[in-house]
Amino acid sequence: MKKYLLILAVLACIDSQAQKTIVHCGLLIDGYSNKPKKEQTIMIDGDRIVEVKNGFVAPSESDRLIDLKGYTVLPGFIDMHVHLEHETGKNKYMNKFTQNPADKAFESVVYAERTLLAGFTTVRDLGGSGVNISLRNAINKGLVDGPRIFTAGKALGVTGGHADPTNGYSQKLMGNPGPKEGVVNSAEDARQAVRQRYKNGADLIKITATGGVLSLAKNGTGPHFQEDEIKAVVETAKDYGFHVAAHAHGDEGMQRAVRAGVTTIEHGTYMSEETMRMMKERNTYFIPTLLAGDFVADKAKEEGYYPEIIVPKAAAVGPQIFDTYKKAVQFGVPIGFGTDAGVFLHGDNGKEFELMVDGGMSPMQAIQCATSVNASILKESENIGSIKKGVYADLVAVKGDPTKDVKLLQSIPFVMKGGAVYKSVN
Repeated sequence: MKKYLLILAVLACIDSQAQKTIVHCGLLIDGYSNKPKKEQTIMIDGDRIVEVKNGFVAPSESDRLIDLKGYTVLPGFIDMHVHLEHETGKNKYMNKFTQNPADKAFESVVYAERTLLAGFTTVRDLGGSGVNISLRNAINKGLVDGPRIFTAGKALGVTGGHADPTNGYSQKLMGNPGPKEGVVNSAEDARQAVRQRYKNGADLIKITATGGVLSLAKNGTGPHFQEDEIKAVVETAKDYGFHVAAHAHGDEGMQRAVRAGVTTIEHGTYMSEETMRMMKERNTYFIPTLLAGDFVADKAKEEGYYPEIIVPKAAAVGPQIFDTYKKAVQFGVPIGFGTDAGVFLHGDNGKEFELMVDGGMSPMQAIQCATSVNASILKESENIGSIKKGVYADLVAVKGDPTKDVKLLQSIPFVMKGGAVYKSVN
């Protein structure tokens, strides 16, 4: 018995002396405070933060010290709207006929790593073929490098709508996809489609409540779901612990989605003040995706980049999204951070900060949108989105003060996720 107790004591001593990581921060933005804090120490044990202290705490002999005294340290960023299976390009519309799932999988690994190295340690993937679920699993297993992924798997749409996987096909090829493929045409279909996403391993549900800009269809704003169908999606999703994100450009589709109880409105291009009022009353979040709007408007000027049916929609959406966003900021609509990466090049996500500031937010407000606000939307505040005791050690650092120059967030020299350093300044 004494021998057994001695072994336990030795093991306890070894455990107490296990290496911890000590991060000295010249300036700290914790994700929820309104002002940066000077000279802070973050203490990390394994993949979690165990303490944040004032001043520069001296490490013990067994500790690992990361010296970021000349940097501003922030929580790893959260992008609430990405598509890691694909990326913009002139061949995008042909790829679905020439690529296999394995091709998408290999490309998604590249896009995921690029996203992580840009400082985005968590993302919400809002629609792909299902490869995004396997990508999440591979990252969680440590097989490939990438951000934490909360994925919708395959988005839900109506027949011929933005998320119909055969939209734009010839009649010979289009067939009649249904709930299994994410196509919904009744409340019963809606319930079945949500349950199928649960079976497939999704974390949340994404619907396309209106037409889309980049789908091969003339109208990108008309409402697609009937309200009872959206209600069936939301109610069934709730049973499985899912929240619902709603792609929406047109106002009527937004209003139906908001009344039905979705958590976020994506894009929100033609949002009216009445819809803003509804969202404010119901605490429905607006994810503006300004960078995607800016990108597609610019590419619409490039001959041949998009099919002809898309060009007028793409040309109009960028300026309109930005105008809507400015009004939403002034109106006090709850706003999160999301980019629609994949519509533009993965890894450029940080440019969204500058656009949010140009549209009326302070740099600190934009940073909080990408950290504590997004964590709250995901109901993950105890794990991500801030720098405090108990959360994952997801950190990024920049040289200089991003509250004075938000463009610094477009190039991140230091990235840590879960206590592991993926990009170092040393």
